[in-house]
Amino acid sequence: MEIAVGIVSGLLAFAFLAGGVVRLVVPAERYGTWPNQQWILAVPRAGVVAISIAEILGAVGLVLPALTGIAPILTPIAAVALALIMVGALVFHLRRNERPNIPVAIVLIALLTFVAIARFAGV
Repeated sequence: MEIAVGIVSGLLAFAFLAGGVVRLVVPAERYGTWPNQQWILAVPRAGVVAISIAEILGAVGLVLPALTGIAPILTPIAAVALALIMVGALVFHLRRNERPNIPVAIVLIALLTFVAIARFAGV
């Protein structure tokens, strides 16, 4: 179980780190032309920056405390925080009727919940 949680945590960390960094460095006008990413044009730049930074910090929180053994309680807290961000994303995409983004948000919420429960349980 430890290996499964570690793999899922690592994959989630990579996804959130990559997504956060890309949204910080790629201009919104260009990012908004990518498939299913038009939402970025409806969000103020400050909101995109805040979400991106939160996702980058959450990605670090998913793996670093567990790897170092320093404050490992931060790993499930990071998973819960990222899951809450994704619940917000899910509601946002539902309201905008952006159907291709909805299953992605649901899967990420499920995986983050798995990591949070496992890490809170001491796995």
